[in-house]
Amino acid sequence: MHIRSLLLSCLLLLSLLFATVPTQAVEVAPRITDREIVERLTRLEEGQKNLDKRLSDMQAFNEQRFTSIDQRFTDMHNTMLALFGSLIAMIIALFGYIAWDRRTMFKPLIARLERIERDLERDLELGHNQGSRLTRLVVMLREMAKTDPKIAEALRSCSLL
Repeated sequence: MHIRSLLLSCLLLLSLLFATVPTQAVEVAPRITDREIVERLTRLEEGQKNLDKRLSDMQAFNEQRFTSIDQRFTDMHNTMLALFGSLIAMIIALFGYIAWDRRTMFKPLIARLERIERDLERDLELGHNQGSRLTRLVVMLREMAKTDPKIAEALRSCSLL
């Protein structure tokens, strides 16, 4: 049994030895010449220039879009200012119309009141130093009521005596 395990161990050791033999996993690359390197670098530089051109074209396009959007905002702002200004102008015009309408509405009323005032002043003589005509008439009727019972009765019925 001892030999058997020794044999097994040797076999295992040999199999491990053969398994770890270096193999050629890496392929040897063919040698690149300086000319090929220069050509590849030239192509890379051209590609870089193309990328730079595309980036600058995209940047110019984006700047154009932002300028267009800015112009739209400016136009919208100006439109809003114009609409707001016209709204304020319409409100002021409405207040002006209201004031004018009130003045024209009160003009006939004021003229009528002035005519009534002139008629009262003329008919009642409100500025007389002994009082108006009505006051003087009542005083005269009271004096007459002292001697005439009919007048006294009429003044009492009107609560003037």
